[in-house]
Amino acid sequence: MNRLEAMNLFVRVAERGSFSAVAEQLGVARSVVTRQIAALETHLGVKLMARSTRRLTLTSAGAAYLEKCRVILNLVEAAETNVAEEHLTPRGNLRIGLPLTFGLKRLLPVLLDFAQRYPEIRLDMDYTDRRLNLIEEGFDLSIRITDRLEPGDIVRKLGSCRLLVVASPDYLARHGRPQHPAELKHHECLTYTTDAHHATWLFRVDGRLERVDVRSRISANNGEALVEAAAAGLGIALQPDFIAEPYLAAGKVEVLLEPFSQPDPGIYVVLPGNRYVPYRVRVFIDFLAAQLKGSVAHSLAGPASNVARTA
Repeated sequence: MNRLEAMNLFVRVAERGSFSAVAEQLGVARSVVTRQIAALETHLGVKLMARSTRRLTLTSAGAAYLEKCRVILNLVEAAETNVAEEHLTPRGNLRIGLPLTFGLKRLLPVLLDFAQRYPEIRLDMDYTDRRLNLIEEGFDLSIRITDRLEPGDIVRKLGSCRLLVVASPDYLARHGRPQHPAELKHHECLTYTTDAHHATWLFRVDGRLERVDVRSRISANNGEALVEAAAAGLGIALQPDFIAEPYLAAGKVEVLLEPFSQPDPGIYVVLPGNRYVPYRVRVFIDFLAAQLKGSVAHSLAGPASNVARTA
């Protein structure tokens, strides 16, 4: 193994925090990865990693070496790509984290088109609504729908969606139709699991944003499950348009509180840290932005921005 390959392997292990995870990703035995890291430590004459039965941590020398390796590997990839990019065929593995409902309903057709267009890229699609740690879990990027980006997130905004307050005709007949966000305190609301005990919904009231505390007996970690509960007459849900629209079209739910809009969540590509973006990833992001601009224009609004740090 040459020096750059050894650096790349060390960075993978350091970021994943696991020999086994990297071995599985590379399709080799764990012992192969362990021996190669040990050989690198012997070559450098320092211990890079402290191993235990439960976790792997970097030594101070390992942490310093990791940062230098990242810089070197980014420079090498940037130099090679800039010289050869016009003649490159995008290839390699592309692991993508996707929100469950939006990923299946809106993104899957785009991803399948991409797979047909670029047959030398291997797509690994992980559908989940939880927030991913891209570096530790080995993702190249994720798609996130949120109005709360974390400081330091590296993102490209693809657009935005609308939030709708919905309830079934049956629920409204039994409990009445709220005319103002403040009246939600008298209703059963259907909330995300993370917000179940202290749920707060934002509304624009008289030109300013107001927080409205809501109570919830039913919560879930998936938006479609919550709209399904609303359609069954179990409460009021606040969900993105791409989830609510089929239920609205079928007459299973109605939109409430239309004069009081909510901040629109953004739809973002999120990248794993401030590093050089590989060619295959840039090709995918550009393809996704171009396809979504036309295919889901009713859910996406606004042009794609450049990759930038959002603080």
